Amino acid sequence: MPERARTVFDSLKRRLSAEYDGGGSIGKRYRRQVEIGTPWCVTIDGETATGDSVTLRDRDALEQTRVKIDELPGLLTERLEATG
Repeated sequence: MPERARTVFDSLKRRLSAEYDGGGSIGKRYRRQVEIGTPWCVTIDGETATGDSVTLRDRDALEQTRVKIDELPGLLTERLEATG
């Protein structure tokens, strides 16, 4: 679902520092992002098409939660402000 991923990415990059990674398996993508210090990763998956939500992975807590796409920018902004 690269088109959907690009749409979510475009909505995030307007408000936050964001990177798009479309290469390799999801495990390899997560590892690359951990190596460069990305605190949260957003994954477009099968549930995105049916539930209009994404998986949000927290690097430090090692938790994955479902988040509605329209709530994602605000949630990430809140988390970023809480760490700052």
